Amino acid sequence: MDLPSTSSPSSLRTIAVVGLGTMGTGIAEVLARAGREVVGIDVSETAARRAVGALAAATARSVAKRRLTEQEREEVLARFRTSTELSAAADADLVIEVVPEDYDLKHRVFGELDAIVRPDTVLATGTNALSVTRLAAESLRPERVLGLHFFNPAPAMKLVEIVSSVLTSPPAVEAVTALARELGKEPVAVGDRPGFVADGLLFGYLNQAAAMYEAKYASREDIDAAMKLGCGLPMGPLALLDLVGVDTARTVLEAMYASSGDRLHAPAPILGHLVEAGLTGQKAGRGFYTYESPGSSVVVRDLQTPLDGSLLGAGRPVHSVGVAGSGTMASGIAQVFAQAGYPVVLAARSQEKAEAAKAAIGKSLDRAVSRGRLSEEAAAQTLSLVTPAGSLEAFAEVDLAVEAVAEDLEVKQQLFAGLDKVCKPGAVLATTTSSLPVIAVARATERPQDVIGMHFFNPAPAMKLVEVVRTVLTADDVHATVREVCGKVRKHAVDCGDRAGFIVNALLFPYLNNAVKMVEQHYASLDDIDAAMKLGGGYPMGPFELLDVVGLDVSLAIEKVLHREFRDPGLAPSPLLEHLVAAGCLGRKTGRGFREYARR
Repeated sequence: MDLPSTSSPSSLRTIAVVGLGTMGTGIAEVLARAGREVVGIDVSETAARRAVGALAAATARSVAKRRLTEQEREEVLARFRTSTELSAAADADLVIEVVPEDYDLKHRVFGELDAIVRPDTVLATGTNALSVTRLAAESLRPERVLGLHFFNPAPAMKLVEIVSSVLTSPPAVEAVTALARELGKEPVAVGDRPGFVADGLLFGYLNQAAAMYEAKYASREDIDAAMKLGCGLPMGPLALLDLVGVDTARTVLEAMYASSGDRLHAPAPILGHLVEAGLTGQKAGRGFYTYESPGSSVVVRDLQTPLDGSLLGAGRPVHSVGVAGSGTMASGIAQVFAQAGYPVVLAARSQEKAEAAKAAIGKSLDRAVSRGRLSEEAAAQTLSLVTPAGSLEAFAEVDLAVEAVAEDLEVKQQLFAGLDKVCKPGAVLATTTSSLPVIAVARATERPQDVIGMHFFNPAPAMKLVEVVRTVLTADDVHATVREVCGKVRKHAVDCGDRAGFIVNALLFPYLNNAVKMVEQHYASLDDIDAAMKLGGGYPMGPFELLDVVGLDVSLAIEKVLHREFRDPGLAPSPLLEHLVAAGCLGRKTGRGFREYARR
């Protein structure tokens, strides 16, 4: 059958939304506000009434904020009607199905719609895990079936993934794409595979976070704080799982694992345990966290809530700090301590390098003054607390020595052997490594009990997170000392064990690697993937933007460390990433990575 062209969004004027849960109600609101005639269909009269009430309340808020006039509000409300019968979709140009994520239910809805709607009606499923192709193949009109995946909350989220199967006709895709743009959304074209782009990347990351918590590697609060403060994410992964629904996440992951066979997609056992117990997240009042009531987002204390930090025990006194290194991280850490009032010895391989590192701190402070974040007096006082030195001998009296040299185990071990000889008994020795085993550094000294990891994030003066990494030999009072110092320098400390990637890198880099694999497999473009994660996941940067900023060589090195430690085939670095690094395309610093950049 030849299909009439539906490239103009005006051809999709009457739209039926089947399923009036949170997502269906939100989609109906978006459509009605955009001038479409909307039929909301749900077997539950209560759900239908609730959808009408939600639209009335949302438009009333818009009137109060002067985003709508009262007349415009009345017109929006008049364009929305509800029914409990699928037959109400008979005259629709487009039907969007958003019933619960159950294949048999969706298949039944599509089968009934086949007997009701016109031959030229486009049928869209809102699934984010089930096969669009399978739904299409079992329909009487497979060429007019596609996926239309909105993100929650639909009125606010800009991303819409438009999913084509091998059977979908181009005119149907064109019509829905044009409609999405008219709704003020950003459509991203993707193929049919579980999770599509945004959820395909997001749920693997959420699964690993759940497994990390299940292994008791870090507390739920520390995992969530690490990803918010270390990556700028709007929510931590475990809180997000509770918001999405633990049962929903498990369903998506099961579908992804069935398709990919990647162990990283195999649902963490804790997800199944929570689902079996009915602890599915916010909607149940309890999931990873406990909430005030079912449906509430207010977290309340429970047995897993950490005790007050004062119960850590007494730490060692810290009156002065030594920072070893001359690069950006070293000068940034020295600035952090000096701004908190600590006298700092900044030691480099030569007096000249140490002076240059102090000068870099001066420039950083000058920028803060010019932006009104710091007074000239405070900047001068901070700089006066930094003493440059050309050797580690200057660390003889410091109470805390922080290493921030090259990410090379042999270099760090040599430096710690030197610190062991120079620093006084009882001094705390900290490494800022982001990927190397802290215990291997500690064993280069005769006092491994005094060694701990303090992983600052770059730029240290701005980033609030510090990962505090205990080894099996780290003394309790050393841990307490570093936690106390983090508080005094206004950093948020999270505790984790001594294993590759700690919290942030162990969750971040597999996600970045999976994004590269999507491009490698020609599933989606760089731009579409970056847009999907920014618009659909609320990420401050898309994965390819971030990779080019971090440096492809740095990213590859961390991915190799993760793969070597965990031995999981899914963590093997993408060949595309390895090829780009071999070609010298390292990101912004070389002018070319995944994208090309103008030379300065």
